[in-house]
Amino acid sequence: MKIIVVGSVAAGTSAAAKAKRNTEDVQITIYDKDSDISYSGCGIPYYVGTDIEKREELTPRNASWFKKRYDFDIYTRHEVLSIDAKKKEALVKNLNTQEEFIDSYDKLVIATGASPIVPPIDGINKKNVFSVRNVESADYIRKYILENKPKKAVVVGGGFIGLEMVENLSNRGIEVTLIDRENQIMPSMDKDVTINVEKYLKEKNISLLFKEKVINFIGEEKINTVVTDSGKEIEADLVIMAVGVKPNVNLAKRAGITLGETGAIKVNEKMQTNIEDIYAAGDCVESLSLITKQPIYHPLGSTANKMGRIVGDQITGGSLTFRGILGTGIFKVFDLAIAQTGLSEKEAVRLGYDIEIIHNIKPNQPTYYPGSSEMVIKAIADRKNGKILGAQIVGKKGVDKRIDVFVTAITFGAKAEDLFHLDLAYAPPFSTTKDPVMYTGMALDNAISKNRKLITPKELIKRLENREDIVIIDARAKKQYDEAHVDGAISIPLGELREKAKELDFNKPIVTYCNKGVTGNAAQNVLLNMGFKEVYNLSGGHKNYKVFMNI
Repeated sequence: MKIIVVGSVAAGTSAAAKAKRNTEDVQITIYDKDSDISYSGCGIPYYVGTDIEKREELTPRNASWFKKRYDFDIYTRHEVLSIDAKKKEALVKNLNTQEEFIDSYDKLVIATGASPIVPPIDGINKKNVFSVRNVESADYIRKYILENKPKKAVVVGGGFIGLEMVENLSNRGIEVTLIDRENQIMPSMDKDVTINVEKYLKEKNISLLFKEKVINFIGEEKINTVVTDSGKEIEADLVIMAVGVKPNVNLAKRAGITLGETGAIKVNEKMQTNIEDIYAAGDCVESLSLITKQPIYHPLGSTANKMGRIVGDQITGGSLTFRGILGTGIFKVFDLAIAQTGLSEKEAVRLGYDIEIIHNIKPNQPTYYPGSSEMVIKAIADRKNGKILGAQIVGKKGVDKRIDVFVTAITFGAKAEDLFHLDLAYAPPFSTTKDPVMYTGMALDNAISKNRKLITPKELIKRLENREDIVIIDARAKKQYDEAHVDGAISIPLGELREKAKELDFNKPIVTYCNKGVTGNAAQNVLLNMGFKEVYNLSGGHKNYKVFMNI
């Protein structure tokens, strides 16, 4: 059997390698129009920065390595121009010699990846305006920085690539301004989570400009000023465009392959396109949400590798199928880790879920243990069935561990109550006795099924704006109340609550709170046990309230 693979990064090489592992009775040829193969695209920002010094660390494997190990051929600087599905032929162009030739196939895999979105802005083609696409683009950025030693840089786009570039440019001593047309970084996450990251970035002397659209780059050969639609002018010796990526689907479209509603290639669980014997995998393909069962586009190297393996198995008679993804992602900015999986609050609301929300602020390990660090977990669950729908975490330590527990739980349909029963690893260097994931599940389950209702700062403010008569009780010590408190709150420390509660109206809604939520929950329990009808605990306590008020 003769296989042609178009694309030689994560999905393409994974497909070819799996096919060869399954059987020697295949002849595989991979074509790629770029010069580098099987590289780590996610490592590019760190090569631009100071963490990765040698280019070879991003490109550890070349065509001869794959030929020796798997006995298939990779031709770089070779572009597949068209596919004739009826004849099972591909027209290929050697970009070095400009020669064109026909190659035939029995099975063909499209793994053409994605490309950066390049908006039509005046001056965007100047020599110091860059996009982050591949190792070659990283070479240009790195070379420019080392030769020209820019003092000021502008990064356009607050997604994970943009933020990673912010860190790595700053680590080179460059003054960085981040511009995004949205009102926050990481638009796939919720603002009440990302505000924690924005605060941290400001502490790192990163300038943030939100709700600003870049409309012009001023300069001759090189730009020196970035102009936004509000009239702001920002000095810049270097610009990084990181406004997102789009799937490379032109080859597929010309071949008559159906695209999905996301604009990426539509495939079934076997990674088959609508054309017989043509498969697709990687960043050019749309995925399936494990939660909603609807198509989503969430390009990531880990997903591309998984898809490639499935294609290679299917082509050679295997039974692997693609089950879908949660849209999991994690990245770091300086010392801060940011992670998400599943649905955000805004996505869940848009999709019509009735959700319970918890903001859980907990240390990654006991506070008495050296190096303990606080993390913020926002999790949501379906009130209808208790299932966990999504989680977002920000913190310096232990974020990766917790997000992967949430991923596993959501993948297997866990309910909030199930998280408490997880037998998670514990020792002071690694976790608290009740892990933050367990606490999250306990609070959600209490809210959903045990009448220990939660209220987010956003919900509380909305009810107050609607002039609802709500009693807000600050259950902390009076000194803490005097320093700062929720607007309209009265001070009743927990130790005094049982006595003073007798003076309250049993029929009025009450909101209790403390610093982060634990004492607020204790106060909530006291009032409910005394017969109060409607009592809420403020999600994340006063600390989360202060963050929300800064949005």
